[in-house]
Order: sequence, then C-alpha cells, then structure tokens
Amino acid sequence: MRDQKKKYLVAGLGASGMAAAGLLNAAGEEMILYDSNGGLDAKALQKNLPEGCNAPIVLGELTSDVAGQTDVCVISPGIPLTAPFVEKLREADIPIWSEIELAYRYGAGRIAAITGTNGKTTTTALVGEILRRKYDQVNVVGNIGVPYTSKALSLTPESVTAVEVSSFQLETIDRFHPNVSAILNITPDHLNRHGSMEEYTRVKESITANQTQQDYCVLNYEDERLRRFGEENCPARVLFFSSHRVIPGGLYLEEDAIISELDGKKETVCRTGELNILGRHNYENAMAAVGIGRALGVSLEQIREALISFKAVEHRIEFVREVDGVTYYNDSKGTNPDAAIQAVQAMTRPTVLIGGGYDKGGSFAPWIASFAGRVRLLILLGQTAERIGKEARSMGFDQIVYVEDMEEAVALAADRARPGDAVLLSPACASWGMFKNYEERGRIFKELVRAL
Repeated sequence: MRDQKKKYLVAGLGASGMAAAGLLNAAGEEMILYDSNGGLDAKALQKNLPEGCNAPIVLGELTSDVAGQTDVCVISPGIPLTAPFVEKLREADIPIWSEIELAYRYGAGRIAAITGTNGKTTTTALVGEILRRKYDQVNVVGNIGVPYTSKALSLTPESVTAVEVSSFQLETIDRFHPNVSAILNITPDHLNRHGSMEEYTRVKESITANQTQQDYCVLNYEDERLRRFGEENCPARVLFFSSHRVIPGGLYLEEDAIISELDGKKETVCRTGELNILGRHNYENAMAAVGIGRALGVSLEQIREALISFKAVEHRIEFVREVDGVTYYNDSKGTNPDAAIQAVQAMTRPTVLIGGGYDKGGSFAPWIASFAGRVRLLILLGQTAERIGKEARSMGFDQIVYVEDMEEAVALAADRARPGDAVLLSPACASWGMFKNYEERGRIFKELVRAL
C-alpha cells in the first residue's frame, strides 16, 4: 500500500501527531513537524520525538515556503478543517490525510473499523476480545487510545486489526478500506465541528467509501438514517442488528437472548444475564461485535466465550465501589446527551447524577426527559451548567445543585445519596475546559470516590 517517497507535513504535535511522526521516521520518510500554537516550546517538543528523528519543527503561522515543500499533510483529528493553515494547503492542492489514512497506507492484514456516535470504544474492545479467540496477531487501535500509526509497521498479512474511528478522523480518509465496517448509531454530536446532522451523517457513512460487495458493513436497523443507508446506498454487504424487532438474516434481541440468523438458521449467541455489561445499548454493542466477528470468520462458540468473559471498559458505566449502601459509577465517556441517556437508563436504583462540562452545541432535552422516575438529584458543573439547569427547569425538573468542581460534586453526592441509591458521573458534555480529556475526568472522579 506504500506510495513513492513524499515529504510530509505532520500538523498537530500532540499524541496523534507524535505517533504519526514515529511511523514516518521509522519508515525513513522526510517530514516537517508543525503546530499552529506559536507558544509551544520547540526544544521540549524535540525531546518527545522518536530517537534519531531530526525533523524540523515549525510553530505559529504556516508560511508559503513550508507549504511549498509539502507533498502530503497528516493532520491530527483535533484540528478543524476550517483552520487557516488547512485552507492554505487546500489552495495549493496538497492532500490532507488523517492518522488512520497514513496507518492504512503502511499497514497490512484485515481491518474491522467501528464508528458511531456512541458505543465505539466498548464495541471495539469487545471485537478485539472476539478476534483473539481465533487469531494470533490481533491489534486494537485508533480512537480507543492506541494510535493506529504506532502499530502499522508491525502489521503483517496475517494481522487482524480492530480500529475505533471518530468522525474527525473520517473527514480526511482517502483510500482507507476496512474489510468490515460498523456504524453503531448516529445522533447529534460535534455539530459545532460538522455544522449539520446531514454533514455529520455523511462523514460517518464515509467509513464505507472504499468498500465493495466483497466486504461487510454492520448497521443498526433501529437508526432510521442507517436503515435507509443500508437499504439504498451502502456499497458493502449489510448485516443489520436490532434490539427491538426480529431481523431475518440478521442479529436481534429476543426477550433476554441475543439471536443470530446470519448463517441462515436461528441460533442463540448468549443470554443478556450472562454479560458483564449493563443496558440495552450494550446489548446492541454486543450484537454489532457478533456481526463483525462472524464476518471475519470467528465461530459462534468462540464469540460466545468472548462475550460472557468481557468486562466493561474504563469510563463507560464503570462500577467504582459501594460506600454505605450507595453504588458509584463512572461514565465519563458519556460526552453527549445520547450516551448519557444510555447510562441513566442502565441504572436500576434512584440516581444522583453528576453532569455538565464543555458545550458542543445541541439540546439537552432528551437527556433531561430520561430522568423521569430515575434521577432524583442533578449536580451540575462546567460551562454548560447554567444552560442545562435552565432547560431542566423549563421541563419541570428542579432538583438541581450547582458546584464549582469535581471534588465538590462528589462530596455533595455522597452527602445527599441514601442507602440504595446510585451516584452516576455521566456528564452529557465533553471534558475540555476543566480537564484534559474524559479519561482524566473519570480518573479524578474515581480517586475522589475511593477516598470517601
């Protein structure tokens, strides 16, 4: 898949950019490292570079001279395509690749790529566990926390790789071609970046852009956009799953059983009570993982073994501990209202909910509507606190308290919770502004809970 030598511009010098630089350095490619933040310390960045990498570092404005030396730009996902330097590159007809595009060009073996608004991380981790039941060379990479580029050069034709892919990464793919793709769901998110649901949907669906009828795409039948896409426009063979109805030839939930009809006969994969993950949304994630596993040749028995041994991923409805009869759950990865709804619906106890954070746009009304009969107190912090509180009161929910930080939130939750309650961190917002990322937010929450 490798092209003739080019000169690369690696834009964005965080974890993704440094991983891309590591790949290019190991491959002997020529590159310039660039970040528009002129306040960064070039000497400190140099120390983070791979051993033997002497690539020049350019900070601040991208000059025409630097752009003129560039054949391809590899862009970090956090950089919006409206950034001024991106416009300059586009005017010069310089291709812009995501990290996953670069990794794909250097990698080998078969690929399962998973995207969707919610459930990506759990499904990708679960697919990895399923694939390990059959294959020796399995990698789990992408938005899940391990840069795809950090593994690309070690991949062989026998490798099978599960990749979690975000919409930001999909904006700049070119040849990326998974053998199996999955789009779990599409609900409003990142509209401040993509501008509209139509564009956000188009970007998500582009995961199939290079697929053919030799490939598979796993889709959620209950998502109207994905159902229509699967029936009318998807270039791959479609495997549907549903948690609400029987899907002939697909995967579905029947009472407490996950059923597969993918091989032309009705088979029970497992019972939901055998799983260690909570909630209908996780049963949907499990069904998507079953579809991906079967498309890659894993037996139903091997899949069943992986499903019933799998534990919830960190920061996604993660049980932390029980204190004085109160259970604490960390759902810091609930960074949008739809993900947070799923966490609220998974609770089986009266719930003290901690929410709020960075404002990505969109309404919180569906999330607030899910509180009925479940949430008895809402603790709010961050940029969105006032907006969420105002929207909640307009909908008749007024059991709201505002706090300044996570320490105050956990202390207040512990004080107000009663034996038999649950305390749930599920912010419905991104972490930026108060925390580096959702992982730091979840880690701090767990540390505070463990100190109670």
